Amino acid sequence: MRKIFTLMVMALLVFSVTPAVFAATVGTGITPDIETEDFPPEVWMCDHRVVYDDATEPGRISEDGQTLVERINNYAFEGEQIAWKVLVMDKNGVEKIEDVFATVGGVQGEGNEIEVNCQEIGFDKIIPSCNARILEEELTEFNKDMMQYYVCTLTVETPESMYGEYWITVEATDLDGLSGTMDENEYWFLNPVIALSIDGEMTFENVRPGTDTYSDTLLVGNDADEGSGVLMDMFISGTDFYDSSSSGAMCPTTNQLELDAFRYFATNGAYSTGQDPRKDAEGYVGIDYGIGFNNPNPFYNNNEIIQAQKQGPYYAANILAPGAEMALTFKLSLPEPCNGDFDSGSIYFWGEAI
Repeated sequence: MRKIFTLMVMALLVFSVTPAVFAATVGTGITPDIETEDFPPEVWMCDHRVVYDDATEPGRISEDGQTLVERINNYAFEGEQIAWKVLVMDKNGVEKIEDVFATVGGVQGEGNEIEVNCQEIGFDKIIPSCNARILEEELTEFNKDMMQYYVCTLTVETPESMYGEYWITVEATDLDGLSGTMDENEYWFLNPVIALSIDGEMTFENVRPGTDTYSDTLLVGNDADEGSGVLMDMFISGTDFYDSSSSGAMCPTTNQLELDAFRYFATNGAYSTGQDPRKDAEGYVGIDYGIGFNNPNPFYNNNEIIQAQKQGPYYAANILAPGAEMALTFKLSLPEPCNGDFDSGSIYFWGEAI
């Protein structure tokens, strides 16, 4: 009886397991953990990088809104503009780009003060000059879903808000708070102080009528801010001279000593007025009339102190770097007859930043 019972249990166990073997298919799954990179914006400067002149005081060549071709050092004045064309890319999508702007501040790269927002422009090709790369990946195809061009134009403000040396660049930020700048950060001296220095006096004592007399040598220098790099184009002008006292002056026919009685010899480095086509036999040059810069007539090609070594529209011998000086000696050819002490009138020196 016990033996039969055991067999029956074994049969039931077999019967209960068998349906699992012959049932329908069954499966399960796994949920992947995917994290998309928060891609910081990339900014590339392209072929359009220009500096524009302002209307306040147009230079020898450039007029308002024209390319400032004579500016070769990194300084800029109120009203002048710096403009860039940039390509911005965000692999998370252009709609993630929050802002693109030019910054001015004390550090290179991100985080300086925002000075001007950039404007979107329509363009659907990658300009080769952008050199658009992400590490070793060179980008050649424009993707409107990830790329956008901008033009950024920074106008230099007044010295009250912009004076001194600054880093300037274009920066882009996205909605995640990430940012990027173009590699080509620039370093500018904005609104440098420009000034001339005069060391010495021009005095002629006991001059005999009908003779030539020479002054002590004066030094006229570029006294612009140290480190500004401001190059000065130098000019000279003057007025007639009068006796401020009631002395019965006459030189030679009226109470006026004319400006053409004065001439000067100037040196600057390897050059002097001895190489100037306006010189006399001694290398001295006459002085044109003028009581203000370009007043009454444009000074260009007339009133330069030294006209030598012409490079384009400029005379290289007539340009002073910050701290540099020209030496000038004056000659007075006093007419005869002449009577009076002529102490009223001026000889002016002018410097124009180029």
